[in-house]
Amino acid sequence: MIDYTEGSGKQYHTGIGPQDIGEYVIMPGDPKRCAKIAEHFDNAKLVADVREYVTYTGTLEGVKVSVTSTGIGGPSAAIAIDELAKSGAKTFIRVGTCGGMQEDVLGGDIVIATGAVRMEGTSREFAPIEYPAVADLSVTNALVQAAEALNVPHHTGVVQCKDSFFGQHEPEIMPVSYELESKWQAWLRMGCLASEMESAALFIAGQFLRVRVGSCFLVVANQERAKKGLSNKQAHDTELAIKTAVEALRILIKKEKKA
Repeated sequence: MIDYTEGSGKQYHTGIGPQDIGEYVIMPGDPKRCAKIAEHFDNAKLVADVREYVTYTGTLEGVKVSVTSTGIGGPSAAIAIDELAKSGAKTFIRVGTCGGMQEDVLGGDIVIATGAVRMEGTSREFAPIEYPAVADLSVTNALVQAAEALNVPHHTGVVQCKDSFFGQHEPEIMPVSYELESKWQAWLRMGCLASEMESAALFIAGQFLRVRVGSCFLVVANQERAKKGLSNKQAHDTELAIKTAVEALRILIKKEKKA
């Protein structure tokens, strides 16, 4: 592969090198969330700011940790995890937002993904569609333990990943409405908890890269509840999801220090 950095020692898209990051990384989509997440670290410093990729590095429990934004969607998320893994990162937790799908998944709740429906394009350039997008068990267990310790209302299960935000919310106007609407009903009948845009790509890329990946999300609202005329409160503050991810990292770090 061509070295587009011309020997700089930094990754081309993220602008980071092995000296810049820890082995544990939290990955929000929004670059503006990085500073907020970094406030939970000790001695955090901005180490890179390139395109949609903002990176801060500090410590938790005396161990070097980082936060890197991915931007929206699978392609940019896959680039981020690839370059971070090449720089030495080994454990990733995606923190973001999602839309609830089942009636009991309410705005303000947290969803912890155990797996993801691969209704997006990025993961197909890593593995055949038959290969499942599954979260790492140790990271998922740490997220559940963290949510329970923080007394956060949470759900654990499969989420749906797509490339078109408006294809989810206005499928009837799309030329492929017949496919979007019929598959949405299938995901609902299978008990899919929520819809978001990055986890399938991250789970598949992570499996290929041999790194651990987990995900947790704030439920912003639930369009199925809205369709049925049920109460449908909105939530936009991601702090509970962030606290859950940070606590999960603490749990993993403490456990792995003992080991």
